[in-house]
Amino acid sequence: MYVRLFHHDRCFDGACSAAIFADFFRKQVDSSAEFGLGGLFHQAKQQFDVSRFDGDQNVIVDFKYCGSSKLTWWFDHHQSAFLSKEDEQHFRDDHSGKKFYDPSYRSCTKFIAHVASEKFGYDASAQEELIRWADIIDGAQYASAKEAVEMVAPAMKLTLVLEASEESMTSKIIPLMTSKSLEEIASLPEIQASFEHLYQRHVESIDIIRKRSSLRDTVLYFDLSDTSLAGYNKFIPYYLFPESTYTVSVADAGFRAKISVGSNPWATEEPAHNLATLCERYGGGGHARVGAISYGAGEIERARETALKIVQELAGNAPADTPTQS
Repeated sequence: MYVRLFHHDRCFDGACSAAIFADFFRKQVDSSAEFGLGGLFHQAKQQFDVSRFDGDQNVIVDFKYCGSSKLTWWFDHHQSAFLSKEDEQHFRDDHSGKKFYDPSYRSCTKFIAHVASEKFGYDASAQEELIRWADIIDGAQYASAKEAVEMVAPAMKLTLVLEASEESMTSKIIPLMTSKSLEEIASLPEIQASFEHLYQRHVESIDIIRKRSSLRDTVLYFDLSDTSLAGYNKFIPYYLFPESTYTVSVADAGFRAKISVGSNPWATEEPAHNLATLCERYGGGGHARVGAISYGAGEIERARETALKIVQELAGNAPADTPTQS
């Protein structure tokens, strides 16, 4: 059986979700199944290309729902899981017993493991390390921002590689995740070389974000659109500015202009805003504590305008200043 398995790309939880699903499927459904992996990104006017559903079974994990009859399995834990009311109704009307949604889970990996165990008899005990780290990383359950930024643990090293590398690297790592320890994977020469290169860029990004940031009340804003940084470690802002409650940033990924909105896991007070709900108003989504909005290629000005509106709202409707760039 050929299984087309789509996952949230450039995401540790997305990769772990794909690995856990493949392990479950081989153990409980078809031991001889072959998998074709495919990464999915959030984009402006997100539409699924159903022609890519070319498997005997087609799967999406840790990503939005697709209301297609070709979709066989689906698992997600994001508040913003549905592109439309029609897609949500399509999910509600499905009685296959193979599509699952629960936004209360911090990680999709743990959600898949739980459902597969409860409903299909899957024994996930051998994957405890993978499940635990996916939950820590996607749920931002670090002891401190320092721990999250310094990336000492093998899981953190793999997170950097997965978030910044090409899809080919992700496709190499995912099949190893259920047969090797995270330390063994991170120690592979190709992975180690990639990490060392990316870590140097990570260190440089800390200085760039420090210089680019401005703080209004407890809302931090910075614009990376004219730099080579298409992404960054989302905990750097709280490492540099522990007094901040929220972060709003703009970046140019080439194929999209992206606004990232996050909240400080170590803030002294619980954030008052649901960031997924806020981002949904601009066509984005995410979780209560972290969200994002994607616009089309070249729409940087539109992204900046939206980002500053969000800064203004998070800062309590105070007029949003345009941050000084260094």
